Amino acid sequence: MRRALRLRAERRQMMTAEAEVLVELRRLRARLPQLTGALAASADGLVLAQDAVDVEAESVAALTAAALGVGQRLADTTGQGGFRELLVRGEHGYVATYAAGGSAVLTLLAQPKINVGRLHLEARRSSARIGELVNEALERRDLN
Repeated sequence: MRRALRLRAERRQMMTAEAEVLVELRRLRARLPQLTGALAASADGLVLAQDAVDVEAESVAALTAAALGVGQRLADTTGQGGFRELLVRGEHGYVATYAAGGSAVLTLLAQPKINVGRLHLEARRSSARIGELVNEALERRDLN
């Protein structure tokens, strides 16, 4: 019961960073016009902010949480260290997920013509910033 209450409080606190995270998502989309969507979520699948059209954000966040779990397990089992990112290439484009600190993830949807190197470069910067924003929100919670 205590754990559930703690998780709810943590989620509420992370949501306080929503406006700043949304600004970061919009900046990222401005730098990468081939992005068709951007979503920041908690590691357990709660949508923190989204900048995407025609995307079921809650479903994508839940799937991202599941992929994150598998990615973490795969990286750990193979001795590759902590999870950093996951790239899926489909017929119609890419889905890329990046660790954003220890509590959040950044998921991006991109057109097939995107420069994947540039995608990684820009997304890594944004995921680091989002991780900082979420961590700051969690620290404020701890101070209260």
